[in-house]
Amino acid sequence: MTQINHATGSAGQFVRKASAYRNWITPDGAPGPSGDGGFRAEPGRYHLYVSFACPWAHRTLILRELKGLTGMIDVSVVNWKLGKAGWSFDPGPGVVEDPVAHARLLADVYRLGDPQFDGRATTPLLFDKAQGRIVNNESSEIVRMFNSAFDGVGAKAGDYYPAAHRSEIDALEERIYDKFNNGVYRAGFASKQAAYEAAARDVFSMLDELEARLGKQRWLVQNSFSEADVRAFVTLIRFDAVYHGHFKCNVRRIADYEHLSRYTRDIFQLPGIAPTVNFEHIKHHYYESHLSINPTGIVPIGPALDFSSPHGRERLGPAPQ
Repeated sequence: MTQINHATGSAGQFVRKASAYRNWITPDGAPGPSGDGGFRAEPGRYHLYVSFACPWAHRTLILRELKGLTGMIDVSVVNWKLGKAGWSFDPGPGVVEDPVAHARLLADVYRLGDPQFDGRATTPLLFDKAQGRIVNNESSEIVRMFNSAFDGVGAKAGDYYPAAHRSEIDALEERIYDKFNNGVYRAGFASKQAAYEAAARDVFSMLDELEARLGKQRWLVQNSFSEADVRAFVTLIRFDAVYHGHFKCNVRRIADYEHLSRYTRDIFQLPGIAPTVNFEHIKHHYYESHLSINPTGIVPIGPALDFSSPHGRERLGPAPQ
């Protein structure tokens, strides 16, 4: 069986396991909200491991671009195929090998940082090269580190989690995560009809809510681009390609929503975002790796997706700085 970071409940529902490593990079190395201290923000010290297919890892790649951290934090990219041994650095298009441990498997990097490691090696993984330790493998926390921890050492200006809007961002992100980001997985990996239907209804309830909000403004919170937009985008950009068919979320496509389709295209066209989207990895990963859902491993030839052309609709509100 392939390693998948979830369990199945008694009602056939998908249950995602919590991330295990929760240290924080901070400007001065002081402890963050959880974990140990000792992780000062320093250019060149940290390494990020991602899968282009993984929406959680995708969040971290986007903040790394928005905050100008590409020259400060190097990245390794795993192969799209999630096999019996987990994520690997087996040669393939878009794979970036591991320069830290020269590992063949991502699990080997986990064991380097934690010799007691005996779990699932997930992405993203943020690694401290100076101490040979794992910093964090929870994407929502890595995003917030990237947002502000490196501001004093040359990161680009921009705050995607502003203090004045945090309560609204948090409340919206909680719904987006439960109903949409994780909702598509709850639908796709459900093993009983009722669990699937409940999850799929959540997905489209959230999409309808976002469509209504975006009919009034360009961005989700206070009409200012924030991490809530990043959180929505990573699932939206995958939706028509894989979640609509592979995860049976087929009531509507994103292309069928006027405002959500415009919004997805707008984010894709922001500087630095397009290179973080790799449809070859996305489609091949889902269809080739989830053999319990797609036993043949056949990858569909469609749909045709082009987010690079202008949408032709007047935008509501300013672009992020």
